[in-house]
Amino acid sequence: MITGNESIIKNIEDLSHLGITFSSKPTIMGGLAMEHYGLRKRGMDIDFIISNEDYQVLAKKYPNNKKDKWGDLGLLIGQYELFRSVARLDYDFYSEGAIEYDKYKVMSFEKLFFMKVIAYKSQPEILKHTNDFELMIKYYYETFRNKDYVENAIKHIEKYETVPDGTIFNDNY
Repeated sequence: MITGNESIIKNIEDLSHLGITFSSKPTIMGGLAMEHYGLRKRGMDIDFIISNEDYQVLAKKYPNNKKDKWGDLGLLIGQYELFRSVARLDYDFYSEGAIEYDKYKVMSFEKLFFMKVIAYKSQPEILKHTNDFELMIKYYYETFRNKDYVENAIKHIEKYETVPDGTIFNDNY
């Protein structure tokens, strides 16, 4: 399991000023989740996915702050974006496997990666999505690749480069 930097989450302002008691802990996604996993610094806003129940309460309380992005309903309240779904996948989907802290959850690395794949696929022209996608692939490779296998592959780069698609059959090393 991939862990993150808890101190980044402890320094986030409490959402109690929004005037509700959340039925489920808001789950952090987006740039703050990227920072939590040590990939890059976050931007100015903080993105959350919240339960539909909590969304409904907040939507009544902040009717002029609603945001509808292709059917994904959310609220923009100050620096916070609180969505009930992303790509019509809900809180239950994105909070599964999340790292839990006192006030919040942080989306699992795997769900964050999935979300970045969706963003990249739907808007590849936005450089931020491409950069995030590349950062996450690099993280996976640097963290999980078998180091012995990588060393062996590096030894044989010249052979791989001389054959179509880098596949060598029945060679003796």
